[in-house]
Amino acid sequence: MIWQVADLLRGDFRPAEYGRVILPFTVLRRLDAVLAPTRDKVLKEKEKWESKSIDAMPFMEKAAGLKFVNTSDFTLKGVLGDPDNLTQNLSAYINAFSPAARDIFDHFRFTEQTDRLAKANLLYLVLEKFVSFDLSDKTVDNHQMGQVFEELIRKFSEASNETAGEHFTPREVIRLMVNLIFAEDDSLLTPGNAAVRTIYDPTAGTGGMLSVAEEFLLDHNPDARLTMFGQELNPESYAICKADMLIRNQDVSNICLGNTLSDDELANHKFDYMLSNPPFGVEWKKVEKAVRAEHEKLGYDGRFGPGLPRISDGSMLFLLHLVHKMRPAKDGGARFGIVLNGSPLFTGAAGSGESEIRRFVLVEAIIALPTDMFFNTGIATYVWVLTNRKPKNRKGKVQLIDASSFWQKMRKSLGSKRKEMGEDDITLVTRLFRDAQEAQLATITATDGTQTREVVMKGAEPPEAPEGGKVRLAPLSRIFRNEEFGYQTITVERPQRDEDGNIVFGQRGKAKGKPMPDSSLRDTENVPLDEDTRVYFKREVLPHAPDAWIDEDKTRIGYEIPFNRYFYVFEPPRPLAEIDADLKEVTTKIMAMLGELSV
Repeated sequence: MIWQVADLLRGDFRPAEYGRVILPFTVLRRLDAVLAPTRDKVLKEKEKWESKSIDAMPFMEKAAGLKFVNTSDFTLKGVLGDPDNLTQNLSAYINAFSPAARDIFDHFRFTEQTDRLAKANLLYLVLEKFVSFDLSDKTVDNHQMGQVFEELIRKFSEASNETAGEHFTPREVIRLMVNLIFAEDDSLLTPGNAAVRTIYDPTAGTGGMLSVAEEFLLDHNPDARLTMFGQELNPESYAICKADMLIRNQDVSNICLGNTLSDDELANHKFDYMLSNPPFGVEWKKVEKAVRAEHEKLGYDGRFGPGLPRISDGSMLFLLHLVHKMRPAKDGGARFGIVLNGSPLFTGAAGSGESEIRRFVLVEAIIALPTDMFFNTGIATYVWVLTNRKPKNRKGKVQLIDASSFWQKMRKSLGSKRKEMGEDDITLVTRLFRDAQEAQLATITATDGTQTREVVMKGAEPPEAPEGGKVRLAPLSRIFRNEEFGYQTITVERPQRDEDGNIVFGQRGKAKGKPMPDSSLRDTENVPLDEDTRVYFKREVLPHAPDAWIDEDKTRIGYEIPFNRYFYVFEPPRPLAEIDADLKEVTTKIMAMLGELSV
């Protein structure tokens, strides 16, 4: 229904501009509808306390049961009832909102849009259309309203060739992440426990991650309270997020506008839980000066102490930002989930910024998601779960879960999104994480080609193959010691030789009397962290290059997570006799068809 407003705008507005009108009017109608039931009470409180020269705002907010009010004598329907003064009355209505709500329309540049609509003789028609929509919270709950905003943003982004994925994350991915970060907090999820926790999203978008987290928690424990914090770069997304938080009765002063990397608006805060889906593969050149200054001046006292990633991808900067925002372990600790693409797992050689970041962070688990899950990209993505309060059975370990096959095809593609995870898939991945056990996935193929799958926990017997069928086992959940991801890069040198083949020795300084290295013969070797480099060198290098040596000064420690290597399953080719038989059968069919054509 809302999208049909675009029909009114066609001609006077370009498709890329539809969102600038429809989004703020949607927010306005939602706020108007939510305030309607308590409007008379609010106005009575206003009159009562202002007549006594007392600030009426706290009393009006209490009457509304919300952290915002509108003190106008008009409703949107009343504004519509005076067409001759429509622009002035609508402006007065907006200005009658409390400051937190009014700020939303400032960031939408709402006055510019209403002036333009008025000049095109469209303001009355557009407002009339929105007044006809029932967007009260009884008809459209907060979860549904969030989906409305996200669907509208996706449509507008497609129309203007913008990246929808910069604004929001698919809901099933958020549900999985929320499940994972709350999975081990039994006290928080226990009904009746009036626990209070904080949650933060440094790339808040329209607030989808924060709102899904609150819904999940209240479903499990209505007595719990989750205080939300966030920061967002895009003004329109920030405005929608702030509107959503107002309706949820959250403190919107906790939602900030600005670039998280260069200007942390919540610099003095630490959090219990965090969620983030930073942009994939976006360079951080715009904030390079500020980030490098913090790295060099503050070191580990700042956010970026361990190192800086390459300039072409800033997603690991958000990872470091979240690590810095963790509540200290002595105060209860923190856990967070972040969505990253594949490159943070392995890019960067030993000693590089990326490798040092991997060496530093406290990874609890990494989950591979299916491809084609996001609206703007089909690439492989991963959910990293990090915590500074690992339970005893997880200390010094990292769990990897391959959930890339847990998906179902969507009835209709949405941009690049063609797959989605079902509730059973999310529940299974959550259980694998919570149990912290290794497991395999058994794919059972019957003689007719139909397949079923079964999770086989470590120590359990795999299912038997049906008669004439087969069972294929593949790793599903694996647990590794931290050191298994580490390696030492050693530099192997070989000597320079003169024209007669004699070794060239140094003549001065520290190199005097020592063989001079030949840079053209220089090589590097990666040695597992738990193996002695000299033993490795003697076994793997000296038999092939007896004159080689290790330049100890150049040895570097690196960390990488070659995820796919740990889940690769070798499938031997079919026997040649079987392939030959198939070829003969196909050849016989082709010859028979050719014979029929020649008759």
